[in-house]
Amino acid sequence: MLKIAVMGDWDSIYGFGALGMDTFRFDEMNAQTAGKQLEQLFRSGYGVVYITEWLAAKIPKEIESCRSVPGKTVVLIPGISGNTGEGIRNVKRSVEQAVGSDILFGGSDDGDDK
Repeated sequence: MLKIAVMGDWDSIYGFGALGMDTFRFDEMNAQTAGKQLEQLFRSGYGVVYITEWLAAKIPKEIESCRSVPGKTVVLIPGISGNTGEGIRNVKRSVEQAVGSDILFGGSDDGDDK
């Protein structure tokens, strides 16, 4: 069974532990080590890693590298500091790649169509 992890600042991720997910805390002081941690998680049997948008912005190359591995998923989530919109843009991009067109937002670039 694949394991699920959550990476980010403590205030944004601590509640996920109650759901049975493993949490990995990062702040400004150790954000540079997050890329290595992400790669290690996938090597050690994690199939899904949720990562706060703030932390994801610090390690974009590592995230793209991990997303290319079949059977492994990185999902961006908003943190306590708010939503940057990057998570929904990634979902939109993934759906477009899978089905060949924008079926979520009807062609909007930002997902904010009302």
